[in-house]
Amino acid sequence: QVQLVESGGGLVQAGGSLRLSCAASGSILSINAMGWYRQAPGNQRELVAAITSGGTTNYADSVKGRFTISRDNAKNTVYLQMNSLKPEDTAVYYCNADLTYYTGSYYRNNAYWGQGTQVTVSS
Repeated sequence: QVQLVESGGGLVQAGGSLRLSCAASGSILSINAMGWYRQAPGNQRELVAAITSGGTTNYADSVKGRFTISRDNAKNTVYLQMNSLKPEDTAVYYCNADLTYYTGSYYRNNAYWGQGTQVTVSS
């Protein structure tokens, strides 16, 4: 009923840039917070950046000044512009959305995850 589809990952050299996109689809009534998380091998999944429906943003200290999160509410899409990438940014990046959707019988609130997109930064 609800799907988050990510795109934009890939391989880039240190100092380069990538832009991730995540589009939510389905019988969505509204989307509250949207965010990007990442998980490197052997590490726990961690918050990278989040944005509320009103545009308030929050960033991990490790990406402040380098990454920018934004969203297009009309398209139910969230973006992550990543600049000055470092090898330690290498991870699988996951999109998350807290949303309300129609099940066919009633409205329900739930958090959904995308399938993940690999970002690899070479030194």
